[in-house]
Amino acid sequence: MLSQVRRLAAAGGLLAFAVAALGCVESAAAADSQVVTRVLWSKSLTQTRIGTDPNRAMVVYLPAGYDRSAQRYPVIYYLPNPAESFRADFDRRNAQALFDRAIAAGVIGKFIVVTADLTTPLGCSWYVNSAVTGNWEDFVVTELVSYVDATFKTLPSRDSRGILGDRMGGYGAIRLGMRHPEVFGSVYALHPVGTGSGILIMHSRPDWDLLARARSTSDLRDDVFSSTFVSIFQAYLSNPDRPPLFIDLPAHRTGGQLVIDSGLTARLRAGFLLESLIPQYTENLKSLRGFKFDWGRSDPNQDHVYANQAFTHKLDEFGIAHEAEEYRGGWGDRNWGEDGRVYNEVLPFFHQHLVSDTRLR
Repeated sequence: MLSQVRRLAAAGGLLAFAVAALGCVESAAAADSQVVTRVLWSKSLTQTRIGTDPNRAMVVYLPAGYDRSAQRYPVIYYLPNPAESFRADFDRRNAQALFDRAIAAGVIGKFIVVTADLTTPLGCSWYVNSAVTGNWEDFVVTELVSYVDATFKTLPSRDSRGILGDRMGGYGAIRLGMRHPEVFGSVYALHPVGTGSGILIMHSRPDWDLLARARSTSDLRDDVFSSTFVSIFQAYLSNPDRPPLFIDLPAHRTGGQLVIDSGLTARLRAGFLLESLIPQYTENLKSLRGFKFDWGRSDPNQDHVYANQAFTHKLDEFGIAHEAEEYRGGWGDRNWGEDGRVYNEVLPFFHQHLVSDTRLR
């Protein structure tokens, strides 16, 4: 009888140990960082001429210990390169592990990252309201930010909210930051495009004959410059009454000669180029807690290098505090990894400029 009691006690001890061990495993899992997926239906994207899907997917990085903590966190809204999937930096470049290492090393405090799909069927939305592609600026500034603040443990203040972008996303980060400093207090752009005039005029890039004979946007997909500029025109020269591209063309070819519509070109430059917006948004830019952008000097499209060099000079002319850096590199080839710019430049920048919730640490 005594031996039976001892056997039951031993079994109970093993069971208790197993339950405790399972609890430790579950606690460790809960303590790990997470990348969660959400879908947000957007009213701002329901009235379009090109069939934009109003259901927009997003991925959200939540730091280790998020579920068990009462802490609230600063948020970085990340606009990735729209030439790839919005998930590419998480799926292919292990962004989650990089953020984990940066937090563990004290490069930055704990933070949330939000990355949403902001592309149109043709490509980049350019993050603006368009009668053709949808009201992307309204979606980001009003719907997305409100949803994130209501759903996750954020610090819902511009002082704790930053925006980061890569290439075309860098353009969007600067544009949204300059127009909405009440929403995004800090801005970092990795190798932004569209900052200003390049070496070549914009109208030298598209194939105007291809644009003139196109019967759908699918006719443009094999021509990078033509499809990119049509996406720009759909954002800034949209015309809902001109199918199939729903744009006003600022140039055309006649007898082998390029004929430029100066009125439409002026409208395009005034709306699209970030340098053109500086006088209008000078005080907004001056109100930012932090503003930085960079570019690689070996970009095969030297228009970007020239334009970014000119952009920093124009910001200086208007007395706008910012940091600008030209580095040895190319088209987005030095961003990720522990020796990349995200780890060594971007995250320290946001660590300096985003306000964290220190009261609950």
